[in-house]
Amino acid sequence: MGSEVYQAQILKNFFDTITGTDRNLTRIYMCVISMAKLRMEKPEKVTFLMEQLKKSKQQRELSIDILDYMCDVATRLEQNAVQTAFGAREIGEILQDFNSVSLDSL
Repeated sequence: MGSEVYQAQILKNFFDTITGTDRNLTRIYMCVISMAKLRMEKPEKVTFLMEQLKKSKQQRELSIDILDYMCDVATRLEQNAVQTAFGAREIGEILQDFNSVSLDSL
């Protein structure tokens, strides 16, 4: 699970970068290639991703193939790992918070 949490953190950094104000292509490149290496993708897949990143730089627009790859990774990761990386809490934990609030304190 440790590896999946690390992959989920890279995924979070990727989405933070593409949705933030500083859409640095170098950071995007590092996230995508790091993810591909951690997932032990075939060399052909890594080459394809690198080509798509180069095209993205030339066109100044992120390739849909890059987004598709990272979203595919997100769907394949264990949900608990993704929740840990994104700082999400279990529904049960949140429910306890709501149950501990009394109506008198409102």
